Amino acid sequence: MAQSTAHRGKFSIVTGASTGIGLELAKCCAREGMHLLIAADEAEIQEAAEQLRALGAASVEAIETDLSDEEGVDKLIDAARGRVPEHLIANAGRGLGKAFLDQDWEKARHVVDTNIVGTIYLIHELGRQMRDAGQGRILITGSIAGFMPGSYQAVYNGSKAFLDSFSYALREEIKDSGITVTCLMPGPTETEFFERGELMDTKIGTEEKMDAAEVAKQGYEAMMDGAGQVITGWKNKMQVAMAHVVPAQQLAKQHAKEAAPGTAEH
Repeated sequence: MAQSTAHRGKFSIVTGASTGIGLELAKCCAREGMHLLIAADEAEIQEAAEQLRALGAASVEAIETDLSDEEGVDKLIDAARGRVPEHLIANAGRGLGKAFLDQDWEKARHVVDTNIVGTIYLIHELGRQMRDAGQGRILITGSIAGFMPGSYQAVYNGSKAFLDSFSYALREEIKDSGITVTCLMPGPTETEFFERGELMDTKIGTEEKMDAAEVAKQGYEAMMDGAGQVITGWKNKMQVAMAHVVPAQQLAKQHAKEAAPGTAEH
């Protein structure tokens, strides 16, 4: 990605930035010399901050906070100290495998609270500030999972369906405010997501995946272009196209073949 000075000194907030797509999105900002406020619910966020400083970020502040509840999100907002972000990258998310009735309820609830509640609360609070300022770009990490019933990932896919839909609706509502909303919709990506989501005994957890840096690059560029969406990778684009014409029950059956425990490719 060619670097420019157009965004040097701008203020960007990135959530879920300790690893994976979130860290790579933050790197895109760092390379352009932005001021960064990054957050995640794990201590690795401090290590991520060091990487971003080395890449040329104007400044980096890292906050370890639980982004699944309002108190944790408020901690992040307070850390901004009244600064309104030019770029708000809402990437924090969790996944969870296994059949819904076999899942631990607290873990399932954490997926919903992180992916949906924490995300829209953050956007609600900071989006108002951005609207008052009359400018800004919002990037929401959705997923192609939102287009299909996720057998053995039912809560996760449902949460991403919410985010995909929410992003389009918000974009329309604030289209005349000077703010753009972009939804990044990756497919399986090489991150810690699958291990954390207890999916390493599944086909989807063990198959070849897209590189997180490439996914982030496409998402970042789409955000900067003000695009409404970006689906990363030709295979994922084909899956989304099929999801529009294949009956939902058939999609659910196909997803089970990918995500059911014991389907791992060895």
